[in-house]
Amino acid sequence: MKKKVAFYTLGCKLNFSETSTIARGFVSEGFERVDFSQPADMYVINTCSVTENADKRFKTIVRQVQKANPEAFVAAIGCYAQLKPEELAAVDGVDLVLGATEKFKITDYINDLLSSHPERPPEWHGRAGSGREAQIHSCEIEEADFYVGSYSIGDRTRAFLKVQDGCDYKCTYCTIPLARGISRSDTLENVLQNAAEISAKGIREIVLTGVNIGDYGKGEFGNKKHEHTFLDLIKALDRVAGIHRLRISSIEPNLLKNETIDFVANSNSFVPHFHIPLQSGSDEILKLMRRRYLRNLYIERVERIKEIMPHACIGVDVIVGFPGETDAHFLETYHFLNELDVSYLHVFTYSERDNTSAAEMNGVVPKKIRTKRSKMLRGLSAKKRRAFYESQLGTVRTVLFEGENKEGYIHGFTENYVKVKMPWNPKLVNTLHDVELTEIDEDGLVRFEFIESEVKA
Repeated sequence: MKKKVAFYTLGCKLNFSETSTIARGFVSEGFERVDFSQPADMYVINTCSVTENADKRFKTIVRQVQKANPEAFVAAIGCYAQLKPEELAAVDGVDLVLGATEKFKITDYINDLLSSHPERPPEWHGRAGSGREAQIHSCEIEEADFYVGSYSIGDRTRAFLKVQDGCDYKCTYCTIPLARGISRSDTLENVLQNAAEISAKGIREIVLTGVNIGDYGKGEFGNKKHEHTFLDLIKALDRVAGIHRLRISSIEPNLLKNETIDFVANSNSFVPHFHIPLQSGSDEILKLMRRRYLRNLYIERVERIKEIMPHACIGVDVIVGFPGETDAHFLETYHFLNELDVSYLHVFTYSERDNTSAAEMNGVVPKKIRTKRSKMLRGLSAKKRRAFYESQLGTVRTVLFEGENKEGYIHGFTENYVKVKMPWNPKLVNTLHDVELTEIDEDGLVRFEFIESEVKA
């Protein structure tokens, strides 16, 4: 019988793209992929270590696995597995820990384990059942200098397409360079091939993802020379046949050039939606964070987008409670965001990360104050999103419908990221329709009327 394997992903879109690619590798090796909620012989958890909460979530998930199947084999891969492999290996129930370069070879490690224990019965017996210690395979991060392409498919109506990995920036709060290594990119040829494969499977939307995608081109063919730029990439993708929507995920404001904004405004497939990390509205805090821009550049980017795409959606990442952030600094950020023409916020409460310079800084903000500031910005985000949705009422947009039945409703997103709802209709899944946005429901989502009943090409 085929051994059953289930996957759980913590963290970002990049992790989802890599989990999906790794899962396809298991299927090609003869495993049967099942949903994480179903009993399995093996569970693979792709970890994140951006926040303290992601660390804690891992242990909770392992406990859930042990309740479902105490004898299951558990493998931990990804960023947390690279940064703190011994800590993960010490969690009861974990059998295998693979770091940044090893995670893509996981089926090799599993097959080796199977072949080296021929006396074991065919069922999996995890650490709890066998008494063996977890195996750790984790490289020095300097060895993560090669690129492995990935994309997610089969899980949703959109695909996450990885185009870049790693980061050369040295932000004082961030562990990603320690977990993923130097900035490096896929070749343009491979990206276009992956995009064509996704399109051929009937996926309507592709989201470009990476650690620092505006840095695309660096590290191609194992060197630091930019063979192509991010603008070259999106121009080439815009010509791929069969792609209905292309969406840029998070991109640094200093790397979001006017030429890119102008191209998106007039492209065939790229949608008017930008997610631009800010992190702080205080120049003083931005300098402490070692970000590569100040407030005025961020204002210029937002104004440029809104000038040529007034209906564009702009999302913002912001961190509260960074060391040295006084009440005055926080209020500076709050008022900056309140006055800025942006659509929603992703709010992160600062948490100390080992081996970062921010963790050694003075001016530690008490956790109660961090929580209070986070709550204030989340309230501002709700206000911003509501105002953006209200500005879109009465307009005609194109909706891509999602595949999940949520309490009797189907949801979808417009090209500019307005979330809509209507009673569940399975025929609408993964279809595009022109609609007029009519009203905001009590749950904050938008109701609409169909302009046409036919699916768009």
